[in-house]
Amino acid sequence: MLLDEDPATLIHHTIGNFNIHPDKVAIGRINESLSTLQQARDLRIREAENTLRKLSRNLQTLATQHNETVSAYSSTDHASQIVELDTQKFRVAKAASDLEVEGERLEQELEGLKVRLKELEMQGVEGDDATQAKRELEDPTILKLKLYRSLGIDADPDSAGAYNKATIRNTQKGDVHVVNIDSKFSKFFYANYFWQNL
Repeated sequence: MLLDEDPATLIHHTIGNFNIHPDKVAIGRINESLSTLQQARDLRIREAENTLRKLSRNLQTLATQHNETVSAYSSTDHASQIVELDTQKFRVAKAASDLEVEGERLEQELEGLKVRLKELEMQGVEGDDATQAKRELEDPTILKLKLYRSLGIDADPDSAGAYNKATIRNTQKGDVHVVNIDSKFSKFFYANYFWQNL
């Protein structure tokens, strides 16, 4: 035998020479750190799983919406809508152009009417001399009134426009007679009366 002492005794003495307490403390600390890390890792995994579930639900919702949108979309309907909108746009543009032309025409007509109004205002209510002469030639009442006025008789109309009163002026005598014309007397009576007072 190579060893003088019993191997078990040697091993026992060798074990006594080792100081394993710091190693035990270090291993305990390592086990605690591993346990803490495992808990933190489990917590992060649970959070990641919750986030993944939320994202999966959002993905499903968006996928459903996308499928509904794609199924509802029709390229032919889209093209027909574009054509219809283009047609409406051209109609509106044409209507706006027509209205602009009509507006310009009405502005020109308004300018012409303003010029005509200014001319009429300058002529007055009776109109210019040519218009008055033409009206007097066409209206027998005006001719009669002019004749009476030239003789010194003024016919006064009432509120209804009927000539029921006459004023006779005799410049030679300086007399003025006011006569109320009544239908119970004849025209011949009034003619004689007027001639007597002229």
